[in-house]
Amino acid sequence: MTILVFIGSLLGLMALGMPIAFALIGCGLAMMYYMGVTDPQIVIQNMWDGSNSFPLLAVPFFMLAGEFMNAGGMTRRIINMAMAWIGHIPGGLGYVAVTAAVIMASLSGSAVADTAALAAVLVPMMRKAGYDVNRSCGLIACGGIIAPVIPPSIGMIIFGVAGGVSITKLFIAGIVPGILMGVAIMIAWRWSIKRDKISVEPKRSMEERWSETRKSLWALTLPLVIIGGLKIGFFTPTEAAVIAAAYSLIVGLFVYREIHYKELFHLFYRAAETTAIVMFLVAAAGVSAWLITTASIPQQVADLVRPFMDNKMLLMFILMLMVFIIGTALDFTPTVLIMTPVLMPVVKEAGIDPVYFGVLFIINNAIGLVTPPVGTVLNVVCSIAKIPMSGAIKGVMPFMIAQTTVMLLLIIFPQIVMWPLHMMTR
Repeated sequence: MTILVFIGSLLGLMALGMPIAFALIGCGLAMMYYMGVTDPQIVIQNMWDGSNSFPLLAVPFFMLAGEFMNAGGMTRRIINMAMAWIGHIPGGLGYVAVTAAVIMASLSGSAVADTAALAAVLVPMMRKAGYDVNRSCGLIACGGIIAPVIPPSIGMIIFGVAGGVSITKLFIAGIVPGILMGVAIMIAWRWSIKRDKISVEPKRSMEERWSETRKSLWALTLPLVIIGGLKIGFFTPTEAAVIAAAYSLIVGLFVYREIHYKELFHLFYRAAETTAIVMFLVAAAGVSAWLITTASIPQQVADLVRPFMDNKMLLMFILMLMVFIIGTALDFTPTVLIMTPVLMPVVKEAGIDPVYFGVLFIINNAIGLVTPPVGTVLNVVCSIAKIPMSGAIKGVMPFMIAQTTVMLLLIIFPQIVMWPLHMMTR
């Protein structure tokens, strides 16, 4: 009955149009009433405890880093470098989009920011070259959702805090799956455009290619600094976020000189606005998380899936199917915050590595960013390209299927996820 109260109150408040953060608080109040707990201090205390976490300081700094990178010209130089090397091959702009998405994912960790930057530059170029605009938008959207998987990932930070999992280990374990997601949509892109008649970019000389590569070296250095520093223990993920923000600001101000001092307030404001939304969701989820634990909902879920506890692979399929269905209705951050306290006790009881589960959980939620009806990233692409959602849904399907296939393969072969972690901890 407690599960029904939790799900019913949450979905009911969302159906009434209440913002998800307030729906989470309302859901908590409904559960408190059902459980006979009426102390309002519990709400305030758990909202404070939910957001009072040192690792969560990484969120505003990575948001700032993303703003500085886009405004400072790092994003454009990455796209130009990819264009110089692979823009001339058939379907080259699509491969450029995916390559740039993977590199940018290693810089900012924000799917929406990366997708917006890529779409603004590449959609007009792809439209002019004769590419199907719906398919192009679908590719860019699926390229953008690699950002929560490849470190530094804001989603992994939130999951790590909510689930008590090492963020550094999550970062390292996300590298190979993120690259595989990019390879998968490249393969799907190659298959989907083989009959299209499209123009290609002229082949660049080696001098031009190295010139564009040199221009982007400042951007390419940052992920090496972050991953290297985390690996040797030189700084924590939170400190890495501060370094990323400071580095991108210095490069934008003094190296590329594309950030002007008068723009700084606007950039800080946009980062603060996005951070406030995320942190209020985290705080509101703290109430639900406490009541979920108090009401023994994880134990009830464990009882439901207990027949599958002895088969880890089958259990992972079931959990991932559950998350996938929920991801079609909820956005990325709310799904992570709501489902993590519910599923983590089940995962630990079944003997599944929390890092391995966390990576697949984040991949699943990232795919939810392009699944209708919510599909936040899909909406971003539609607004930039000025196409209807129905067209974007049609265009995204081959690439979403390719990335879902990667997730399924990782369930079957978990060693792919854990291999980098084992290699780096030797």
